[in-house]
Amino acid sequence: MSRLFPWAHRSVLLVMVAMVLALTGCSSASPPPGIAPFTPFDLARYEGRWYEVARLDHSFERGMTDVSATYQRREDGSVRVLNRGFDTGKNDWRQAEGKALFTGDANIASLKVSFFGPFYGGYHVAALDADYQWALVVGPDRSYCWILSRTKQLPPGVREQLIARAQALGIDTQALIWVTHERTDPKS
Repeated sequence: MSRLFPWAHRSVLLVMVAMVLALTGCSSASPPPGIAPFTPFDLARYEGRWYEVARLDHSFERGMTDVSATYQRREDGSVRVLNRGFDTGKNDWRQAEGKALFTGDANIASLKVSFFGPFYGGYHVAALDADYQWALVVGPDRSYCWILSRTKQLPPGVREQLIARAQALGIDTQALIWVTHERTDPKS
């Protein structure tokens, strides 16, 4: 076919590149309107393991318990993201490794994260404990929300404070899934 239509191969390639660019543009790395990322942000203090205390439901985490995320700065300035959790449907541990990049100034807790090549989604720390012991994170829109903690459970007062803060940001807190942490991760 390329002998008869030498432009066909190039045209197909250009269409594929345009589709990838269009799809990449569909996933916003900006925070949702009205949500300001935490500042001043210190990645060195944020690094390490965080436990997922609560989240809004999405297919990539459905049925998962004992979920944690570990963040580690790389030499090139990006951040290694390692998510691990127990898949109750498969009765096995799963993990996904991704890469995060700051969307602007590294003092602003607004990043874009990719687990799938060139496709990035927003990761915005909307609230953060002064001692970096808990964080409220939103994605590219209000249907993505996580409450993270350095410990597997939050004190009730802190939990209520974070629910109120998420509600004030327009998050559907009634839909939060409270993550159980009853297993010991064999890779911890």
